[in-house]
Formats: sequence, structure tokens, C-alpha cells
Amino acid sequence: MDKAAFLDRDGVINQKPVGDGYVTRWEELRFLPGVAEAIALLNRAGFCVIVVTNQRCVAKGLLTASELDSMHQRMCRELAAMGAKIDGVYYCPHEKQPPCSCRKPEPGMLFAAAGEHQVDLSSTWMIGDSEKDVEAGRSAGCRTARILKPGISADGNADVLARSLLEAVHQILRLEETIAARRGMDAVQRNRRERNAVRGDRCR
Repeated sequence: MDKAAFLDRDGVINQKPVGDGYVTRWEELRFLPGVAEAIALLNRAGFCVIVVTNQRCVAKGLLTASELDSMHQRMCRELAAMGAKIDGVYYCPHEKQPPCSCRKPEPGMLFAAAGEHQVDLSSTWMIGDSEKDVEAGRSAGCRTARILKPGISADGNADVLARSLLEAVHQILRLEETIAARRGMDAVQRNRRERNAVRGDRCR
């Protein structure tokens, strides 16, 4: 199974609309600095990159599902042209009420994406800019990273805290290298113990 990086959209990939606003036209979707580089780094590190985003602007009638799909397709094309591949986009179009299983902090979108992309959730990261994203990631069994908004102090329940997606990805890749090195050391020690046990048996 593959490892993945789940990315929230607004505030992580593109500028978050002011207040409670929504991105309803392509012209309003502005990529944040370093986003293409960050996604390209995840691609090269072997991560399946999947966007998971709450978009109740559809339920509010501000744009149609078809229009949102078209916006996401263009987003993926624009990023691909910069060397950054998005493997899938999942969104919840529902209002807050009645509750649904896909709107974060519920983990439904993450489970759906994991099933369709053969993702190992225990090796996967959820990267978002809110505690809802962190909660969704934890509920799905992922490690988590939170992009801090300007003026927000560096605290929270996420495994990684950063000021941008690019900074978060650099931290994640360093952690992944440390984990891989530790596993390598554990494997070497395990092999030594097994060889010593075999030698001990032969001496009896």
C-alpha cells in the first residue's frame, strides 16, 4: 500500500478567503508561495498527494458541483505544469447540518480516498490549517501537520507545526528520514540477534 499526504485546500494550497468567504471562481484561487515546490517534494518522496476539502459553498448555491470540479481540474493542471502532481481531489459539498460523515472533522473523505488509492493510513500525513483537519487526520489514524495562520501561536495537537506548506513538508521529510534510519538500525540489530542465536544453537 502507498503512503499519502492529504492536503486541505484553502489556507494550505491557496489563499484563504477573507472572513467566511468562499472561492467561487478560478480568478479567486491564488496559490500560496512555495506550494508547487512542496507538492513536488512530496511527489519525489513517494507520497500520493490528495486534496481533501470542505466546500459547503455548493450547498449554499454559490457554485455548482460541476463548476467546482472544473476549478479543481484547472488547479491540478496548473500545478502539474509547475511539476507538482495532485493524485486526487475529494470535497464535502454539504452544509454543517444535518451532520454528514465526510465533512471534516469527520474522517469520511480520508477513508474514501484511502480505499480508492490503496493508501496505508498509518504511513500517511494530514496537512491542514485548522484543528478540524488535525482531528480528521487523527481519527483516520494519520500523523498530522498544521499550517499556522498569521498571529496564531505555535501550539496545538498536531505532530508538526509550520508557517507554510513548504515548511511543513521539509519537517515531514526530515521526520521520515529519521524514522527510516531508525527502522534500518532496528533491522540490523534484529539480524545480528538472529545470527547470534543460530551460532549459539550450532555450538550446543
